[in-house]
Amino acid sequence: MDVSNAFLHSTLDEEIYMSLPQGYTPGPNEVLPPNHVCRLHKSLYGLKQASRHWNQTFTKVLVDAGYTQSESDTSFYVKASPTAFVAVLSTLAAAFMIKDLGTMRFFLGLEIVRSVSGISVCQRKYALDLLETAELLACKPVSVPMDPYAHLSLEDGTPLPSARPYRELIGRLLYLMITRPDITFAVHKLSQFLQRPSDFHLQAAHRVFKYVKGNPGQGLFYSSNSELCLNAFADADWSSYRDTCISTTGYCVYLGTSIICWRSQKQKVASRSSTEAEYRSLVDVTREVLCKSAIYIATNLVFHERTKHIELDCHIVRNQLKVGTLTAIHVTSVNQLADILTKPLHPSPFHSLFGRLSVSSFYLPRDPD
Repeated sequence: MDVSNAFLHSTLDEEIYMSLPQGYTPGPNEVLPPNHVCRLHKSLYGLKQASRHWNQTFTKVLVDAGYTQSESDTSFYVKASPTAFVAVLSTLAAAFMIKDLGTMRFFLGLEIVRSVSGISVCQRKYALDLLETAELLACKPVSVPMDPYAHLSLEDGTPLPSARPYRELIGRLLYLMITRPDITFAVHKLSQFLQRPSDFHLQAAHRVFKYVKGNPGQGLFYSSNSELCLNAFADADWSSYRDTCISTTGYCVYLGTSIICWRSQKQKVASRSSTEAEYRSLVDVTREVLCKSAIYIATNLVFHERTKHIELDCHIVRNQLKVGTLTAIHVTSVNQLADILTKPLHPSPFHSLFGRLSVSSFYLPRDPD
């Protein structure tokens, strides 16, 4: 669905002025003062505040209709209902002009295929366009997105004459991550060098493109038969950044067998131990699993004295465990799916974990069984 002229619905609650548009002709009795401008009462396309004001307008319509905006995800709205189905379109149609664009097949570079078994989402055309732009369409594919022996740092290689080409490549890869959790760690790592990229970093970025070449139609699969049960995998790679000794957090969240959220990110502060790094990852995912040491601290009050340097807000995990909201268990490295989001892996463990990420490619031939 699409809202016609969405940004134009927003009424501005702040003073914003703009120059008169080209071609404006004053009326017969109208005298314009020097350095004249006009004050906007409604939002316009191209205005920096347009997206924010449209979001406020959209939120107000749903809240007035009885929906509650989630505090953890402001784009998520909930309405209590005795039935299992809540129609939103009638609410939006009463406030805006709505266009029915039909069954979704292509949207902002995403390709969507529906079947009785579920929904597949990929970015095959976008991936092929990236390879063509990078002049790597005829390259030889590689088996993993990042060399497991390459430990990137700010001092590697010779600085590039211009950082713009490197930044453009990483920016395109960031959008490809929407449907490719397998490249998330590599792109996250490479994005740390946008300020001063080198030829070594560019070579590592090209390797990600070569990996994508191996299966450009790889994407996500959301099963229609999946159980409504949330499971999460979280892990950390302690002191993985050679320049700052900061750790990497990685986690993925599943609804049944379908992956719905994943992240690889640099932790905000340096952890004094692998246990603290793991505990921070457990806080970030706020879900179930992590290594035994982190779980032991979360459930054993005796160890509090040894971890006073961990921020107090980290202990929200312990509170959630007490009330039963979370259940934390240990997962071995072989089954720790979040490992693919924390470090570069060798082909065998990489593809072993990747095969369980609930991803698929409807462009590849399927097993007849």
